[in-house]
Amino acid sequence: MEDQGNMLRIDDLRSEVDGKPILKGLSLALNAGEVHAIMGPNGAGKSTLAYTLGGRPGYEVTGGSVSFDGRDLLAMAPHERAAAGLFLGFQYPVEIPGISNVQFLREALNSQRKARGQEPLSAAEFLRLAREKAALLGLDMEMLKRPVNVGFSGGEKKRAEMVQMGILDPKLAILDETDSGLDIDALKTVGAGINAIMRAPDKAVLLITHYQRLLDYVQPDFVHILAGGRIVKSGGPELALALEREGYAEVIAA
Repeated sequence: MEDQGNMLRIDDLRSEVDGKPILKGLSLALNAGEVHAIMGPNGAGKSTLAYTLGGRPGYEVTGGSVSFDGRDLLAMAPHERAAAGLFLGFQYPVEIPGISNVQFLREALNSQRKARGQEPLSAAEFLRLAREKAALLGLDMEMLKRPVNVGFSGGEKKRAEMVQMGILDPKLAILDETDSGLDIDALKTVGAGINAIMRAPDKAVLLITHYQRLLDYVQPDFVHILAGGRIVKSGGPELALALEREGYAEVIAA
């Protein structure tokens, strides 16, 4: 893997949870402009990879290195990773009672802008931006005035999270099973939103998913199979189709 041009470069990453090794020497490189899908059976380490890159407490790195835009990602606190342009989308977005989406997102965006030496957005400027991104995802602005994810359906939570991604405008989005719990209409909307927000020459996406169905809407450049804490096979979009057809055991054995 050439180091030059890699937006994200993972070398021999090892990480454990509660003393149990989960990632066991994972290596991967993403360049700007690329969408990579990671697929794998339950327990393979997919969510552990996402949380380790995001800096979630309890996910202890025991070896290897990760660079993001030429900086040592593992030396950065979670909020520094976010300010540097990393976005982590959760399989199960959390509820935050008492804080409206608008309030939460404006604080998040302005804290990132401050870390980058940029001026904060005024309330009016922020609302214009929020309206634009909400329209992109087919989310009613009234939803954004409600407390974060409280009383939202699974599809609404994912749409709200994609609006959050649009507002924060990251360089790299790591999306952990964003298709989980979505019906076909929500899946199409979220897929279109990912494409509109993140399909750009200066951005990259790491899409973690169980199933091919999201990849019909967000077409990956590369597909990797994660099993036993390592990338065991890589290919193009056809690899996801083979997995759907034949299952993990068959494709990994082949």
